Amino acid sequence: MAEPVTAGARLRRDPLLLAFLGWTALATILFFALDGHPVWQVRVFWAFQPPMDLMLAICSWRVARLATGPIRRFWLVLMAVGGLFVVGDTWQSIVSFTPGTWTTTGGAVQTVCFGIGLTAVVVAMLAHPHPTRSGRERLGFWLDSATVLAAGGVVAWCLLATPGTYSRPHLLAVIAATGVSITAAFAAVKMILSGNAPMHRAAAIPMVCSAVVMSIGLVLAPGSAVAVPAVVYLVRFLPTLLINIGPRIQLFLAGRDRTTAFGQRRRKPYSLLPYGAMVVAFGALIVVLPAGVTTRLWGVVAGLVLICALVAVRQLVAFHDNSALIDRLREHEIRLRHQAHFDGLTGLANRTHFHDQVAQALAAPGARVSVLLVDLDGFKSVNDTMGHAAGDTLLMAVADRLRGAIRAADVPARLGGDEFAVLLPDCPATEASHTAERILAALTVPELIDGVPVRAAASIGVATATPGADVSTLLRDADLAMYTAKRRGKGTWLRHAPEMTHATR
Repeated sequence: MAEPVTAGARLRRDPLLLAFLGWTALATILFFALDGHPVWQVRVFWAFQPPMDLMLAICSWRVARLATGPIRRFWLVLMAVGGLFVVGDTWQSIVSFTPGTWTTTGGAVQTVCFGIGLTAVVVAMLAHPHPTRSGRERLGFWLDSATVLAAGGVVAWCLLATPGTYSRPHLLAVIAATGVSITAAFAAVKMILSGNAPMHRAAAIPMVCSAVVMSIGLVLAPGSAVAVPAVVYLVRFLPTLLINIGPRIQLFLAGRDRTTAFGQRRRKPYSLLPYGAMVVAFGALIVVLPAGVTTRLWGVVAGLVLICALVAVRQLVAFHDNSALIDRLREHEIRLRHQAHFDGLTGLANRTHFHDQVAQALAAPGARVSVLLVDLDGFKSVNDTMGHAAGDTLLMAVADRLRGAIRAADVPARLGGDEFAVLLPDCPATEASHTAERILAALTVPELIDGVPVRAAASIGVATATPGADVSTLLRDADLAMYTAKRRGKGTWLRHAPEMTHATR
């Protein structure tokens, strides 16, 4: 049986992706074959752009048809951008065959189309809604945005503030290509990290890389440079290939499974982009320092100061968030601890916590520990005739009566259902009996529930610990005493100890 073909293998065999690679390979061959003939290299560079731009528009339109809402809006914007690129690059390819000095930096029409297109993409990415962002999260997002944009400004300043490097006609093109491409790369990365990107990570990565390669191409062929190595033409052409690969991958993935292609993904709780911006700024500082104190140096220093200030504010926001998170975790821990140790209805200690408290009391040297076991009589009839809400009201009333009839050091508990208990540390048998009497007296007072007076009858078993007694023994004695009291009649309590047993009404 043949092994199933994976999605990656099918994608590598995709005819359109192979066509993109073949088109780029043909352009590369021509770049090297025409080495030493810059006029024809430039003509090839521009002539090979429009078909790729057209495919960008077509693939984006097809992806938009599979999407809805803001995701569909993003891909429609990208389709329109592809159309703008077709217009600008077609015009530039025609112009390159007319007399004049032409380079890989476009003229006025191509520059305007390119600038408007990339600006539209950046705006679409920044305006794309982010999932569940609080005001403080949005503040952190825009601080990160400002930090990375400042780093892009530093890089652009290093390129543009070099006297004599760029002629006036090419200045606008370099500004647009540098600033917008860096901003586009930033916006794409932030959108990916948000977990709500309108594209799959596999589709976004080549599009982000296109902006990086574009910046590298600007460094390799600044401004009006005409006679450049063939490899530089290839580097300047690669962003076109990478920009087209992204929508094609997205179309392929969306055709297989729209949920995974467009669905939200887990957003990382942190971003390394601000620190990357600092690294870029420090790198630019190292590059311009050898030239001494110049306009470039002052611009880089100013950008570095701004970046450090933004990162510092971002850290303050993060510290505040962490402090708030720790407070919430502590509150949650307290709630969990309370839920683990106390009954949710009455607020008394639960069975587990009561057992722990009894064991701790018995472990004290010379301990005189007594336990009361209180079981309500006729509680089921209250639930059956008046409803569970009335039963809960009666249980809370019994809990309040228990608290009012015991000492501050005593521990009342609800063991479950209508069964209660009281730990009496440092309490001999006689005082335990008196406490039981106070509880019974308190329970004789009716509780008014929905206008009906309800009396909580109870049987109480009393057990006093003997030397060497453990928790199980003491609670078993109290349980036996309580059931003996029940057999002898309603509202009785019984003190049970190894040496004596009697009942009192």
